[in-house]
Amino acid sequence: MTTLMVQGTTSDAGKSTLVTALCRWLKRQGVAVAPFKPQNMALNSAVTTDGGEIGRAQAVQAQAAGLAPHTDMNPVLLKPNTDVGAQVIIHGRAVTSMNAAAYHDYKRVAMQAVLESHQRLVDSYQVVMVEGAGSPAEINLRANDIANMGFAEAVDCPVILIADIDRGGVFAHLVGTLELLSESEQARVQGFVINRFRGDIALLQPGLDWLEKRTGKPVLGVLPYLTDFHLEAEDAIDLRQSAKADDLLRVAVPVLPRISNHTDFDPLRLHPQVQLIFVAPGQPIPPADLIILPGSKSVRADLARLREHGWDTALQRHLRYGGKVLGICGGYQMLGRSITDPHGLEGPAGESEALGLLEIDTVLAPEKQLRNVSGCLRLEDALVRGYEIHAGVSSGEGLANPAVTLDDGRLDGARSADGQVMGTYLHGLFESTAACSAILRWAGLQTVQKVDYHALRERDIERLADQVETLLDTGKLRELCGLSALSRGEAECAN
Repeated sequence: MTTLMVQGTTSDAGKSTLVTALCRWLKRQGVAVAPFKPQNMALNSAVTTDGGEIGRAQAVQAQAAGLAPHTDMNPVLLKPNTDVGAQVIIHGRAVTSMNAAAYHDYKRVAMQAVLESHQRLVDSYQVVMVEGAGSPAEINLRANDIANMGFAEAVDCPVILIADIDRGGVFAHLVGTLELLSESEQARVQGFVINRFRGDIALLQPGLDWLEKRTGKPVLGVLPYLTDFHLEAEDAIDLRQSAKADDLLRVAVPVLPRISNHTDFDPLRLHPQVQLIFVAPGQPIPPADLIILPGSKSVRADLARLREHGWDTALQRHLRYGGKVLGICGGYQMLGRSITDPHGLEGPAGESEALGLLEIDTVLAPEKQLRNVSGCLRLEDALVRGYEIHAGVSSGEGLANPAVTLDDGRLDGARSADGQVMGTYLHGLFESTAACSAILRWAGLQTVQKVDYHALRERDIERLADQVETLLDTGKLRELCGLSALSRGEAECAN
């Protein structure tokens, strides 16, 4: 039973990607592997089989390992609701909200949850593949650390350090990070991986030789910059667009300060017939066929920001010209008549007048709704699967014209009488091919090309595992995972 940890020199260095790749690479060899991230700070989350909430990156890593997502894979999740505070989720359940200073002291409590979850995974799987958070060299966060070296020291596991060469200064990142670690932490680093390399590897080799001589640690491999590659982002919005046709449906998504689960829009970003436009704060909403209000971790505050930017006026103008509007989760709540937060769950207690486009009223309740669901979208009776993560309870006459009929007998969402406005609590609805196609036709696309989003994600997970197999030192990796080296014939059979 072995634990191996991937830490990064910076945020977005490639930790999530490498852990995903290693999970699939090990699964190919018949190794029982589970992903693990002690502490995650992200507003993109997923609902687990045990009815909890974890970071979305760990759900993708679970898919790579051939597992259903479980709360033990990410025992501590922080969901920022202000610039200095966050909702704290332990073992999948929201326990409190606190500011950064208070959480720094709370880490001792959180660490117990981390160690409990890790032990359960160790007891059940051959290998636990761990993803760190940010950088282990963030000096101000070293005390009571549970996300990087503090965890590695507690469970006595080896560490791989990954750096992104596309940012520039990759050798300074690696050497500088190592220098800022204690002697025992430095000894845990068993090798380096360089990510997102473009060009002739021969030109990089002198630097690799210098790095190994300077640090006494091996470079386990260099991973290339992959084009036409998609893996759901842990937090940052992915703005890349693949090559598109000329005649496109234009979909605009206003980026709210506390936008959550923006991975909802990845299937649209990858769709060859959709031009997805993320509208930055302060920018006008451009002409579009469909405007989607996204989920939000602070709905009333984000509604106020929406009005400050003049986006409410833009929505009215869009509807006058025949455009369609869709609201998802918090965005759905904004489309109603009022949003009330009597307990101050997302900020000061109070009530906000909403946009008045749907005849519903929403009250935020302490108990968060967490469900994986399936059903039929009322548009074309299209099959849909998704998940609910929301504290709001909506009521009103608008619910008599729902958006979705769920398999458990419940009705979800609402539609306006004129058919131009629709809202739903379901995240992930665009991942369902039939539902995505129905919504695009509703928005004005006459002939819709079917895109299998799940197949695209599976394809790219396989591509990552191929990169591990061909470009990394797999013998050393198996050693770090506590596995015997594969013979050439065994390796070929595993693949």
